[in-house]
Amino acid sequence: MNPFEVIKTMRVTEKGTRQTEKYNQYTVVADRRATKGEIRQAVQELFKVKVLRVNTLNVRGKARRRRTPFAGRAPHWKKAIITLKKEDKISLT
Repeated sequence: MNPFEVIKTMRVTEKGTRQTEKYNQYTVVADRRATKGEIRQAVQELFKVKVLRVNTLNVRGKARRRRTPFAGRAPHWKKAIITLKKEDKISLT
């Protein structure tokens, strides 16, 4: 898979910011079919950093309803928490 297909976007949240400052961890949204190895390669190739560890989890989509009597569902997605070497950083600006 192409690295741009594997890594869809970065997640910027309050918890993620604390993880970045304290543990040098970043949260990304990955393709649901991507493996930990593919995610590791994609991050190293795109951001030119050394990845120590990749933790993944599948997040279920929430039930949604929008001004209609019919309920829907937000899509399922995969979250990957990337731990980098101490001296490496990813600039999000």
